[in-house]
Amino acid sequence: MEVVKYKLKKDDLVQVITGKEKGKSGKILKIDREKGKVLVAGLNMVKKARKPRRQGEKGGIVDIEAPIDISNVMIVCKKCGPTRIGIEGTGDKKVRKCKKCGEVL
Repeated sequence: MEVVKYKLKKDDLVQVITGKEKGKSGKILKIDREKGKVLVAGLNMVKKARKPRRQGEKGGIVDIEAPIDISNVMIVCKKCGPTRIGIEGTGDKKVRKCKKCGEVL
């Protein structure tokens, strides 16, 4: 299976553009490049049954984040909101820029 390269990185602030969480935003916790999914903090919460792992720990039903398809999130620029990313390279140094205002992300 081929690993795809994405312009999004861990700790980027993203906004969900489609689905049940549309309009909500959060930071990226994890990117699964093989499946094309991202884990966003506090979004797409699902209930999961957990067994107690250690003695004295309680099991039960907990809320955890479920992955969202990477095509359903968009990076948020500080100036102009949700935007697309462009990559500008000067020599061996490459930077990600906002397509709307040109600010470095």
